[in-house]
Amino acid sequence: MTRTSRLLAATALVALIAAGCSKEKKNESTEPESFAFTIYPGSRYLAQLTDLWKQAHKVMRPADDIPPIAIYDTDAPVDKVAEFYAQSYGYNKVAPDATNNLSSAKPPAYYRAGELATDVAGIVPVAQKLNIKLDPSKAVGSYRAAEIDPKTNRPRVTIQRPYFDASTSQTVDRTLIMMSR
Repeated sequence: MTRTSRLLAATALVALIAAGCSKEKKNESTEPESFAFTIYPGSRYLAQLTDLWKQAHKVMRPADDIPPIAIYDTDAPVDKVAEFYAQSYGYNKVAPDATNNLSSAKPPAYYRAGELATDVAGIVPVAQKLNIKLDPSKAVGSYRAAEIDPKTNRPRVTIQRPYFDASTSQTVDRTLIMMSR
């Protein structure tokens, strides 16, 4: 091998190593950030309700790990809270409903409505397993809600007003913000 060909081979080897190292660094920087909750300004953390949801998850799926979850509430209207989360997640707007004007794709952020009594009836069996004295007759009325799809490092957000507090068996006229993976 001549001196020139050895020099070219060494240069090619150094270039390959440098290219490989630069790809590793790029891959490291594209990894998702750690999982994070975005907290609506002025909201308050509901520790008792968060713990209750974690216990319910463990009863329903005992073999699974409990996913990250946090529950807050605020006096702000559903629309303002939904717009805040949609913008912070990079979604253009909150669609009027899940059909998004009869589009074939479900929107990443949309409004929905429901009945508190219907929803609470579904959690009665879980409440019994947790030995919680739940009075479903106090879950009266309809609610307006918004669903915000998760991002890679951010949770799904459910926003609802009013909501039923299963720990106290009361309907609460505040906006609930539930974030879970």
